[in-house]
Amino acid sequence: MLLIYGANGFTGQLIVEECVRRGLRPVLAGRRADALMPLARQYGLEVRVASLFSGHAPGRPRLTPPGTLPPVPHDELLMMLDGVSVVLHCAGPFFRTSGLMVQACLEVGAHYLDITGEIAVFEACRHRHAAARQREIVILPGVGFDVVPTDCLAARLAAALPGATQLELAFAGGGGFSRGTLKTMLLGGGEGGAIRQDGVIIPVPRAWRTRVIPFRDKPRTSVTIPWGDVSTAQWSTKIPTIHTYLALPVSARLGMTVQGALQPLLDIPAVRRLVERQIDARVSGPNAAVRARARMQIWGRVTHPDGRTLEGTAVTPEGYRFTAIAAVECAQRVLVHPPEPGYHTPSSAFGAHFLESLPECDVQLASGSSR
Repeated sequence: MLLIYGANGFTGQLIVEECVRRGLRPVLAGRRADALMPLARQYGLEVRVASLFSGHAPGRPRLTPPGTLPPVPHDELLMMLDGVSVVLHCAGPFFRTSGLMVQACLEVGAHYLDITGEIAVFEACRHRHAAARQREIVILPGVGFDVVPTDCLAARLAAALPGATQLELAFAGGGGFSRGTLKTMLLGGGEGGAIRQDGVIIPVPRAWRTRVIPFRDKPRTSVTIPWGDVSTAQWSTKIPTIHTYLALPVSARLGMTVQGALQPLLDIPAVRRLVERQIDARVSGPNAAVRARARMQIWGRVTHPDGRTLEGTAVTPEGYRFTAIAAVECAQRVLVHPPEPGYHTPSSAFGAHFLESLPECDVQLASGSSR
């Protein structure tokens, strides 16, 4: 049985639609029955309700997992997971919500998947690898646009240039953000940027480095961002130095700097609540027409200590549409034939060529390495 927690959110609804299109009948779950019932009635699906909360105060996310485990899940949450074999967790910001759900999955023996892109969440999940193996479950965060395309491209590049020690990844495109994504970006951005250097994740300022990335369609000016691959790509490739970039116009790059100056205000609970209310009132996410026509561009490069480099590109559908397709495909595969128990990235679970198995996606590597 597949349970989708956060099914009434923007991305959650797209995932439910994709499930139904494939003939799956997931259980819809979340905090409030009234928010879930319209979707449940539309598709004739079961609803389950339980509150989900973080084991620590809703402040800034951390780049390393908290030193203590989240509290043991309460009975309501464990009852919600009764009979469930796979949980697809879609309720962010995940640095607030994922810890308790992972712990609940360990308690009941259900596989855990989510659509996070948050470094702290990937790191916390990775630290549950041994526990997941002991309980014989899969912990697989990041099964949406964060981080399936970049993870698979990174794995392809690393396999094609063995011994590479530096990885750069970038993406561009899209058609807007959902409420959940904006809340994570604005209210979960207190740590600024991050890179992995010589195996260690270290904080850097927002937009720490700017460079022109040669995407497949055209070059774009891009800045470093704390994308999930800063955590996951080392697991997938064993490469110790990883930088991730996002293509942004000048106005957006300036906005990142302004956000840094305003972060102390965003850390004030009353201000955070005001911002959340404004996002809820004003943001809906890209419409169906935008999701149908937009494309995402992905670029990657690995560098060997001897100076050789290898580049690759990928193209996928618009990010939210892609997330629905990829997340349901991952959930369906885990339902039918789960990978080895433990923590996984998309490529470690399903192989480096997984991206190319998805509709409207392709990967191209350069014909050879260069110096």
